[in-house]
Amino acid sequence: MKAKHDRSLNDTHEAFAKLSSEDELQDFTDSDPWRVLRIQSEIVEGFDALSKIGPAVSLFGSARTKEDSIYYDAARKTGSYLAESGLVVITGGGPGIMEAGNRGAYESGGISVGLNIHLPFEQVFNDYQNLSLDFRYFFVRKMMFVKYSLGYVIFPGGFGTLDELFEAITLAQTNKIAHFPVVLFGWDYWGSILNWIKETQLSEGYISEDDLDLITVTDDPAEAANIIVYKAQELGYIPPNGS
Repeated sequence: MKAKHDRSLNDTHEAFAKLSSEDELQDFTDSDPWRVLRIQSEIVEGFDALSKIGPAVSLFGSARTKEDSIYYDAARKTGSYLAESGLVVITGGGPGIMEAGNRGAYESGGISVGLNIHLPFEQVFNDYQNLSLDFRYFFVRKMMFVKYSLGYVIFPGGFGTLDELFEAITLAQTNKIAHFPVVLFGWDYWGSILNWIKETQLSEGYISEDDLDLITVTDDPAEAANIIVYKAQELGYIPPNGS
């Protein structure tokens, strides 16, 4: 009887050892319930920090843009103009266009915010941030851009930039958010996309004529900034010039 009991204990220990092996036991903090708590903590932290910064503008564009690019220079100037008008500049916190926008705001004495996310490549945090937040989840980060911005300025970029653009105009089109300005910088880059929207989507009835009013395109940093600034003044977020 004792021998049988000993075998039973040995079997139990072996089974437990197998379940506890590093290869087969999933870390409990990677389970779905704990993932929900991590998401919740990111939302709370983002809301807590960004609710205090004041009226802001989100600036998007490629992390791969080099410092000698005309778009880097334009984004830096746009960030500077926005900051000088009293608006906070928010970017994704990385290099390229994000660095340029943060840099323009930072060097002009404004508030420069980076909503950073850890990626396997490209994303290296830039040095021009007064406030820096780290995110694990893209959708939480995108929520912060939308919730705490009164306008978007979008420079040339890749899939991530297109994602931010089309999410913003979809939310505005469906009245899920207020119709804030969405400014695209660079006719050479965005012109063909706009032509496709007009000649294909609009002509086939997938969007309405009014939807085209959700987007403005410019090649002038001052104009890009002023479109947002005028809207902020109209809404009472910042005083009119000269007052």
